Amino acid sequence: MKNFKLAKVIIFILIVIVIILIFVRIDSSTENKQSRVLENIKLNKENKNTVINEPVKAISRKELDWKLTLVNSENKLPENYEITLASIDQYRKFDSRAIGYLNDMIKAMKNQGITNIWVQSSYRSIEEQTKIFNNKVKKYKNEGKTSEEAKRLTEKVINKPGYSEHNLGLAVDFNYVDNYFENTRAFKWLKENAEDYGFILRYPKEKESITKVTYEPWHWRYIGEENAKEMNRLGLCLEEYIQYLKK
Repeated sequence: MKNFKLAKVIIFILIVIVIILIFVRIDSSTENKQSRVLENIKLNKENKNTVINEPVKAISRKELDWKLTLVNSENKLPENYEITLASIDQYRKFDSRAIGYLNDMIKAMKNQGITNIWVQSSYRSIEEQTKIFNNKVKKYKNEGKTSEEAKRLTEKVINKPGYSEHNLGLAVDFNYVDNYFENTRAFKWLKENAEDYGFILRYPKEKESITKVTYEPWHWRYIGEENAKEMNRLGLCLEEYIQYLKK
């Protein structure tokens, strides 16, 4: 009788142990499944952020950035373009949002002993650009060029009114506006440091076929520090850089 009772107790204990093991296994499986679900949700969220958020950020920060407004022979100054100007000196003005960077850049150059540097030309009104353009055409015609030849030659060095970066208020021409500027300490300094202030050499020699403008070592354009550094790193001109951002 005692053996029979003992056997019943042992069987009962074994049944309890089996039931406990079953519940433990189920609980563990559920926990693992929940863990995998949470992990998948996290991964999906991260992937979603990668796919959706980054392009939106790029568009809002760069592609639609006022600093990257493209004005060239094929892209006219936007209609109703508004610009607030600030004075560089008594005669010259620049976009008020960027003039601080221009002043800081020139100050840094002078602090390093490059005192022979000044802004020859900056913002120009449409009327002023028209006058400069027509005078250049007249000069070529006086040299014996036809009206068509004179206009074509002028457009290689001076953009039409409304198609010039000077109408945009974000470009400056330094010193005497000639190729000798390439041989100055100022030009060398600008090549090495201008990007730190958001400026680029707008019309590089090796990009003439793209910019449609003859090499101008004196002409520098403000596009913002981040853009300037990235554009130089990629070895692009502004036209190429804007297309790169769109892609």
